[in-house]
Order: sequence, then C-alpha cells, then structure tokens
Amino acid sequence: MKFLKVGRVAIISRGRYAGKKVVIVQPQDNGSKKHPFPHAIVAGIDRYPLHVTRRMSKGRQTKRSKVKPFIKVVNYNHIMPTRYTLELEGLKGVVTNDTFTEVSQREEAKKTVKKALEERYVSGKNRWFFTPLREYSGMDVGCKERSLTRWAGF
Repeated sequence: MKFLKVGRVAIISRGRYAGKKVVIVQPQDNGSKKHPFPHAIVAGIDRYPLHVTRRMSKGRQTKRSKVKPFIKVVNYNHIMPTRYTLELEGLKGVVTNDTFTEVSQREEAKKTVKKALEERYVSGKNRWFFTPLREYSGMDVGCKERSLTRWAGF
C-alpha cells in the first residue's frame, strides 16, 4: 500500500497491543518467506509516559517520563494508519527481519527504540503520539461499587 510508508503513525486494531500507537519502521507490501502476507515491522509504545507538572521534582519528572516500547511484525489488516508521521532517525537499520530471530538482538533493538522515543518525548515534538488513545479521568466510588455489584451478580 502506497500510503503505509516509513515514519507513518498507525494504531494497532487487533491483539495484545490493540489501541496502541506505532510507527511503521519497514513496510513489506509483498510479504516475505517467513510472513507470506503484506505486513509491516512497527515500533510502538507499550506503556505511555505519565502526566508531568512543574511542581514535581526533577527525579519524579524523569521517572514519569519513561517509555516502554515494543517492536512487532503486524499484518496490514490489523493496522489503522493516521495522518501523522514521526521521523525517527536510525531506527530503520536497527529493527529488521533478522532482529526477531534472537532474543538478544530484540532486546538491543528495544533499547535503541526506547532511547529514540524518550529523546523525542523530552524534546516536546509529536505530543499526540505520546498520549494514550483514550485517557480515563478515573471513576467515582459510587460508579465503581455499582459495576462491582453488577459483575458479582447482586
């Protein structure tokens, strides 16, 4: 697909990472021998950074600014592209098809992706990418009790 290019931000619609935002690192329109269907190698955010305010100490700000990344091969059917793009220099050479064969290579790739994403987050660019798809403000106690009683069958 011509619009699924390197750097395009997409949302995963199926599986463990459903609803998570990803960046397409390497699209494969024709598939490969191992994955004989159109797919893309993506890097995304498993755990988003938490809300930070100026009143917080520097230590707390750095702890809350951490990003937990993931890398994955995803079928085109399970990717919903967005209008946004994210330029991450150096990710294309790091995450390839060979990365998924060994665990050590995968962990190294995750570390480099984490470093690149955290640098991007701290710089303040692409704010939309670093927020969860839907943020919950929290439930009030009454609503929580009602949902628990409904679940328990009372």
